Amino acid sequence: MRKVLRRILQVLGVIAFLLAFGFVAVNWSSRNRLRRAYQVKVAPVAIPTGADAIAQGRHLAATRGCYDCHGDDLGGAVVLNDVAMGLVAGPNITRGPGGLPADFSDTDFVRAIRHGIAHDGHPLFLMPSTDYAPFSDEDLGALVAFLKSAPPVNRATLPVNVGPVARLLMVAGKIQLAAEIIDHDHLRPAKITPGLTVDYGRYVANACTGCHGPNFSGGKIPAGPPDWPPAANLTPHPSGHLAKWSEADFLNLLRTGKRPDGTAVNAVMPRAFGQLNEVEQKSLWLFLKSLPSVATSDR
Repeated sequence: MRKVLRRILQVLGVIAFLLAFGFVAVNWSSRNRLRRAYQVKVAPVAIPTGADAIAQGRHLAATRGCYDCHGDDLGGAVVLNDVAMGLVAGPNITRGPGGLPADFSDTDFVRAIRHGIAHDGHPLFLMPSTDYAPFSDEDLGALVAFLKSAPPVNRATLPVNVGPVARLLMVAGKIQLAAEIIDHDHLRPAKITPGLTVDYGRYVANACTGCHGPNFSGGKIPAGPPDWPPAANLTPHPSGHLAKWSEADFLNLLRTGKRPDGTAVNAVMPRAFGQLNEVEQKSLWLFLKSLPSVATSDR
């Protein structure tokens, strides 16, 4: 009996050691990635001051998810608060107390939005810069111009606390930092001309890749909590919906959040896309219809 108990204790000891070693290894690896300092050459972007440019920047902020993470007043908002995943809050990006530092420059805005890197060189956690990196210089300049015009908000930015499961997913490659995967040397277009074309739809669709993946085949949303449903397959694959929908069905979903059968899409789907203008929505439809059929991704 003593031998059996001794053996059980030995096995439990080995398991405890392996768990402790794994915890330390995961924490060390994820911490090093979060603390890495990036030296990126930020290409200059002209920041306009005219009313039309600021209005375009406001439109981009409304339709590309800025308010979803930073709040309706851009003064910060809790995005994720989960014991396993941690606390993630979009920071106060106004000039008010608790917001951006006094020395936060136009270059710092570009570094954060286009490259996913904070003004101190460290990567921003869950900042969807992969969606924004393709922005033309003109659109990025307009967005920065609008953000700079935002009224100051007095609200402290909550510190990001990456939870144990999120750290494990980082090590497993299921959560990637935007700064790690963006091609920082890629030249962006100076200007994109809107139009009812597949190419313009591809440009608009960059805002969809964070959830639906680079090939738009959907699947598990990276960094999403366990109760988040998988993102829909946006290709013509039978596992998705678009193969069976008309353009009117798709536009109605964007504008109302409801499928053709009247059921509502999950709240995870950003309602901001309903504010895309008609050219953006219709060109997005043209692009999605042009995609090859791809099975839902296992991300």
